[in-house]
Amino acid sequence: MSLSPSARLRVLLPVVLAAVLAGCSKPAPAPEPIRSVKVMTVGESAFGAAHEFAGEVRPRIETRVGFRVGGKIVQRQAELGQRVKPGQVLAQLDAQDFRLAADAARAQVTAAATNRDLAAADFKRFQALKDQNFISGAELERRETTFKAAQAQLEQAQAQLSSQSNQARYASLVADVAGVVTAIEAEPGQVVAAGAPVVRIAQDGPRDVVFSVPEDKVAAIKPNSPVAVRVWAGDSFDGQVREVAASADPVTRTYAVKVSLPANAQPPLGATAYVFPQALSMAGALVIKLPTSALRQEGQGTSVWVLDKGSMTVRSQPVQIATADGNEAVIAGGLQPGMLVVSAGVHVLQPGQKVRIYEEHATGLAPVATGPVPAGAVRPVATSK
Repeated sequence: MSLSPSARLRVLLPVVLAAVLAGCSKPAPAPEPIRSVKVMTVGESAFGAAHEFAGEVRPRIETRVGFRVGGKIVQRQAELGQRVKPGQVLAQLDAQDFRLAADAARAQVTAAATNRDLAAADFKRFQALKDQNFISGAELERRETTFKAAQAQLEQAQAQLSSQSNQARYASLVADVAGVVTAIEAEPGQVVAAGAPVVRIAQDGPRDVVFSVPEDKVAAIKPNSPVAVRVWAGDSFDGQVREVAASADPVTRTYAVKVSLPANAQPPLGATAYVFPQALSMAGALVIKLPTSALRQEGQGTSVWVLDKGSMTVRSQPVQIATADGNEAVIAGGLQPGMLVVSAGVHVLQPGQKVRIYEEHATGLAPVATGPVPAGAVRPVATSK
């Protein structure tokens, strides 16, 4: 039977709407592929690195030499790096004033000697008169007192002359030890005070290596503890901690440590030296180490992906880094031996994500991924080269 146009429209409208809605709907998303990851079993291995500090070779005794009197420097014979011997003149002051003072003291000695001689002659004469009872004993005692005072004045003048003569000699700066000039701190024409450093001398003899350690390591370094020292030239020595600073440097906040070298060790002054304290050595200790590719930054800390072999899913595990050993990180906490840790591909994983283990065969064949193959994926075929 035939239908009216309105009836046909009522019949076809649901069919057309169903077709339109079917054409507008989105297809279901494809399942996320299972990623292949490299894993490693957490285990303990020997720590190979050692604490190393850079130091400097210094003389055991370094003297800052200065004049014992003040004045103007007129000449400096010492030069930087020059070897000096005891008695060698290093620098000289203008000694004119010291010579004049010595001349004045010498004149005072002459005057005091004349007065003493006069008092001695008077005492001798009055003693003869006393023997003849021409004078009283009190008069003789007065003459004796005058003679003793004149003698004391002569001795005072002589001491003053000796002091002024020393002042004149102090105008020449003389080395009292053998060594090397390591610094010049005053130049000719400069007026210096008594005791101001002019030349610095590194005395011949034992040498030290000075290095600095941070606050968390200084407690482990004790006086007389052994250390190994290697200078830049390649020579190695067995040293011993001689001194540990009692307070930290106000600028670097580190503690200075002095290591004494053997008597026969004479490395160049100022040379770079590498110090290996045995008290801080961890060589041979069993630690957990991971490649840096296994680490990832998570917030303010560091974490790794741990594989649950039963469910083949990964979870994030925070870890604490102690130090580095070559290209590997030493783990201080967060892992236990036997755990499976993802060592590569950590940047593409999510918590709870299913993965499969990526294995490499040592037979010269291309790597083959194991595990189920997702729909649409093709398993690579191993071929010989």
